[in-house]
Amino acid sequence: MSAVTNPLDRRSFLKTGLAGATGLVIGFYLPGRREVLAASSAPAVLNAWIQITPEDQVTILISKSEMGQGVETSLAMLAAEELECDWKRIHTEFAPADKVYFDPAFGMQGTGGSQSIHSGWEPMRKAGATAREMLIGAAAQKWSVDASECHAENGAVFHSATKRRATFGSLAEAAAQIPQPKEVKLKDPSQFKIIGKPIKRVDTPKKVNGTAVFGIDVRLKGMLHASVEHCPVFGGKVASFDATKAKAIPGVKDVIQIPTGVAVVADNTWTAFQGRKALDIKWDEGPNAAVSSASIRKSFMDAVEKPGVVSRKEGDAAAGLSSAAQKVEAVYEAPYQAHATMEPMNGTADVRADGVDLWVATQFQTPSQGTAAGITGQKPENVKVHTTYLGGGFGRRGWSDFVAESTILSKAMGAPVQVTWTREDDMQHDYYRPASYIKMAAGLDANGKPTAFTARVACDSIMSWFFPGSIKNGLDASSVEGVSDIAYDIPNILVDYQLMAGPIPMGFWRSVGASQNGFFSESFVDELAAAAKKDPYEYRRDLLSKKPRHLGVLNLAAQKAGWGTPLPKGRFRGIAVLEAFSTYAAEVVEISIDKDGTVNVHRVVAAVDCGRVINPDTAEAQVSGAIVYGITAALKSEITIDRGRVVQTNFADNPTLRMNETPKIEVYFIPSEETPTGLGEPAVPPVAPAIANAIFAGTGKRIRHMPIKPEDLA
Repeated sequence: MSAVTNPLDRRSFLKTGLAGATGLVIGFYLPGRREVLAASSAPAVLNAWIQITPEDQVTILISKSEMGQGVETSLAMLAAEELECDWKRIHTEFAPADKVYFDPAFGMQGTGGSQSIHSGWEPMRKAGATAREMLIGAAAQKWSVDASECHAENGAVFHSATKRRATFGSLAEAAAQIPQPKEVKLKDPSQFKIIGKPIKRVDTPKKVNGTAVFGIDVRLKGMLHASVEHCPVFGGKVASFDATKAKAIPGVKDVIQIPTGVAVVADNTWTAFQGRKALDIKWDEGPNAAVSSASIRKSFMDAVEKPGVVSRKEGDAAAGLSSAAQKVEAVYEAPYQAHATMEPMNGTADVRADGVDLWVATQFQTPSQGTAAGITGQKPENVKVHTTYLGGGFGRRGWSDFVAESTILSKAMGAPVQVTWTREDDMQHDYYRPASYIKMAAGLDANGKPTAFTARVACDSIMSWFFPGSIKNGLDASSVEGVSDIAYDIPNILVDYQLMAGPIPMGFWRSVGASQNGFFSESFVDELAAAAKKDPYEYRRDLLSKKPRHLGVLNLAAQKAGWGTPLPKGRFRGIAVLEAFSTYAAEVVEISIDKDGTVNVHRVVAAVDCGRVINPDTAEAQVSGAIVYGITAALKSEITIDRGRVVQTNFADNPTLRMNETPKIEVYFIPSEETPTGLGEPAVPPVAPAIANAIFAGTGKRIRHMPIKPEDLA
């Protein structure tokens, strides 16, 4: 259900305005989710994905969150392809929270891990094919012919022998009475009419004309607005507070202490912000008030001097190092990173005795539902989650802290409450990408080929915060991805891990562990190439002879970038290749360096193997966006800690790449018939190492930390 002025008005509309309509709804029966109309002509609910009205409108339910990545369009394309509907008649709607929409990779309903297309590839096509066969069956019954003599095309069913035609809308009611087929035949890819074609995004018109509803846009009848003052120190809490001045501001309704701080509830957001500024709060800063980036770094440095939990062991790395003709060692590190989404965190809750409605820009509907159920004591099925558009996610909206705040306050106030965070709240109370520190060593033989590779990673653990049960024997696999799975042909490998349980909240950040570990491993491989006196592209190519998909993107990126051809004076190239989330990406960057040390990225050439490409336009945009995100982390942004709190407050001191700084980006895809994988994250990791490697090509200086600052090169 979309965000509306009054949800009861919409429910009334569904009962009265559609009571006389007939149609077909292809979906599982979801009690309490979609109102089943009492009229005899009501559409039947058969499974979870597709609705067809008598007017030939096809509504495809989207179980994933649309945060700019284009899945609303791409998932609809999968179903529409098999359904054989008229794409111009397509309408999309975000699905409610329900077990039927669980992603098997997560065991819950959610969007992340570049899983949307990969996990939706078969279910969405089967949903479309099932609806198609039911419509064909209805037409065959109507015409008293065999279903095998009929076919669907462009929103209608045809009987070629008699040249009869019936639209999907005219068949919907009858199709609803036909048993759902247990098995359906999916199209051969040679028959695809939509998949693989550049289809315009369905959300673009709504975002251009302003009708798209983001979480922050939600307005409900009688809704109140709130802003929460959080303790600036992680783990701190309220010692005492005086709300006298805040309550004296006209429009402030109440001041309430909640588990995350002190909330000011008012009749509009601006007044809530002003009331919050007037609060007098004394904080118990707790045991983390002395924590700093320096103290955290020192603990990481100490940790890598001790053996950790083994993540990967092949051969005898110690023997390989000791017998090597040459040994290369290096230490790399990366800082915490904020998600810095364009739309700050927010949530709207309406808690009533008979249930809860949430309007949230969330990546994970199931935890949002569970959070509200736990707070209110309601059964999860009585908590309806209305997913809005997300103004960026990048992993941040997988958490439900903003859901909890709005739910607690709505329960307390007996009215719908919208909580809105400021940019400063968002920057200083995020769930951050972990800081990480790694010590690596490699042994090379007389020809420069690596005989051994070791890496010890000290890193905060995301999974300890999000899925603590997934930690086995002290190993968080997400903390070592991108280095533990290094693809190069090296006979002896040892990667181990030190789990650092610090006080800074951890969260999934676009490309997760590969974001920093790709920088580490691909920069270090460049160091090995230099020690072997080999071209970095040729060196990688020789070591990837057993990895055809890595090799495919590496060769394509190098070819399209003109690797080995002369560059203009002052320009330098770097290269990197990595697999992340079962997608392979190689990137070549071209940079220049100003006299003050500022790095300018002029061109990025990306080659990607993500299996079959669903929508080339969206796919290219995803890769381009990931590259921009990666450049920001490589050159501009970081989160530092002082006295237990985040130093950065806004984009002024945690900047992002600006339009005038964005390079020319070229994206090339490997033609493939493999099952599609994801594109939201895999193009992030190669950017930073490719930049660092280009810097070495131009200056001979090795950069072993992010972000790369002008003072490193001046």
